[in-house]
Amino acid sequence: MSFQPSDHIRTILNNLPLKPGVYLMKDARGTIIYVGKAKKLRNRVRSYFNASAESSLKTMRLRENIVDIDFIVEENEVKALILEETLIKRYKPRYNISLKDDKRYPYIKVLWHLPFPKVETTRRPTEDGSRYFGPYVAMWAVQNTLQTLRKAFPYLTCDREITGNDARACLFHDIKLCNAPCIGAVNQSQYRDMISELMDVLGGKSEAVVARLSNEMNSAAESLDFERAAAVRDQLKAIEYITRQHKAVTGDLSDRDVIAIARDKGDTLVQILFVRNGKLIGSDSRALDGTEGESDSEILEAFLKRFYSETAEVPSEVILPQNIEEVRIIERWLRDRRSGKRVTITVPQRGDKRQLLDIAHENAEEALKMMRAQWEADSHKQESALADLQQALELSRPPNRIECFDISTTQGTAIVASRVMFVQGVPKKNEYRRFNIRTVSHKGSDDYQSMREALTRRFNRWRDAVNEPVVPPPGQEDRDETWRLLPDLLMIDGGKGQLNVAVEVLREFDLLERVPVVSLAKQFEEIYRPGNPTPLILSRRSDALYLVQRIRDEAHRYAITSHRQQRNKLGLVSQLESVPGVGPAKRKALLKAFGNSIGAIRAASVEELSRVPGITPRLAETIKEMM
Repeated sequence: MSFQPSDHIRTILNNLPLKPGVYLMKDARGTIIYVGKAKKLRNRVRSYFNASAESSLKTMRLRENIVDIDFIVEENEVKALILEETLIKRYKPRYNISLKDDKRYPYIKVLWHLPFPKVETTRRPTEDGSRYFGPYVAMWAVQNTLQTLRKAFPYLTCDREITGNDARACLFHDIKLCNAPCIGAVNQSQYRDMISELMDVLGGKSEAVVARLSNEMNSAAESLDFERAAAVRDQLKAIEYITRQHKAVTGDLSDRDVIAIARDKGDTLVQILFVRNGKLIGSDSRALDGTEGESDSEILEAFLKRFYSETAEVPSEVILPQNIEEVRIIERWLRDRRSGKRVTITVPQRGDKRQLLDIAHENAEEALKMMRAQWEADSHKQESALADLQQALELSRPPNRIECFDISTTQGTAIVASRVMFVQGVPKKNEYRRFNIRTVSHKGSDDYQSMREALTRRFNRWRDAVNEPVVPPPGQEDRDETWRLLPDLLMIDGGKGQLNVAVEVLREFDLLERVPVVSLAKQFEEIYRPGNPTPLILSRRSDALYLVQRIRDEAHRYAITSHRQQRNKLGLVSQLESVPGVGPAKRKALLKAFGNSIGAIRAASVEELSRVPGITPRLAETIKEMM
């Protein structure tokens, strides 16, 4: 049965205008949970409640929480896009794709509108007549660049009113870090020419500057003015140092941003390469929230709107790995952001641009791996995640020891339950365990009964370890500790049904008051708790959600791996049993001799097979023929 909106929502849907605009969806508390734009409001908003929307899990979850819809009509789609971005920044709706941080890139700012322009750093470019260069990934990179630039172009840093009539210059003039227009050492025209060359170097157009300085150095040397020649040489070295950091990647002098995407287990990261004047001047990666159930093209489209609403500089070309639906609208919007200059969005298939895209994609995947690794190594984030999880679940203590169970089966065969262990937010793989399910028929799987068996066997081992403790010999591992220690939190991969099974098992062992238990439904990332019909939904930006997702995904991965091994083993067994004369004992001997490998048995010679206890030469020949 398809989803049926309330009468209130149905009335809104039937009366929305067929005009461009922005719509705001609200939940029962009046909180704006989604902001979108539309070419025709009625058609777009109604699409959330059509049967076709049921293919999107995110849309299904969103519409279940919508109790009211507001809208704002705009003149055209571009203005609607601008308003959409403004409202998303203001309300930060839960279901919109968003950048995980509000990072602003640092820029070098040249106050060109001043008579004697200064050079500064900023993270908030404005249209004040200044020239901006960047973006740079980090402020330290900006400071290093300026420190080097100042040796080649000794610009002003003081607050003096420049008249050229001051009695003496400051200390920076003495150490050759200012050319002292304050005392008339250079006039306004000469100073502005120097700043103009500085901007050429920052913009990647250093060839003319280098040629002029090289001629000047040579002329000074020929005139035996070695002090001047050495000073110009130092300028050239400074410029070379800066330009060496900018790798030429294209034959033309275009400004481009190259954007690629990487996704894995619910995490999404976008990589940007900044190409200015044909040179790669930097790169950065941005993690995204709220991407579940969204296609790559939808994520890229949302990223473009988020990213370029914040950044100061829009290049002439944006290179993407695939097409997006609203390409023309976004191009028009970017053109307006670029003061009317044309902006093109392209999807290259070959050539230099495609190579740049491949580089960006490789960097995106590596950055995503690094992000995960850094999270695992960041004890502060782990502590924060555990504290957030404790608060969200109202636990009496931080869940330092978390066990998670998952079931894996394919068409009822080789059913395997996995248990993974996380201690202090980090996987403890030597305590991972698997359970081959015995009480469920392989002809028809039963996840509930499989979970019941796995949990029952786990807590039977707890009871045995407590009642009949085994003291290990000195220096040997306490194998019972993993069963004897109770978890601070028991997680079950599944929904309400799996949670109810876990509650019943804990009650049977009189542990329900001692072991907190929850289940995590993958479909909507909802956490179910005993006695509470309303699922808990953690903030998309919380470390706690990332932790429980990682634990659940690890349990699923381990279950799948175990299940695959079990299936392979069953496949080998079935083939061996089809050989006349091979019974359980001989099958077991063959498996032991060849390491459970069907490839090894197939590759073995008749003589090697005959060495296995119980395998005669004639039977070995039969095995060889039939395997």
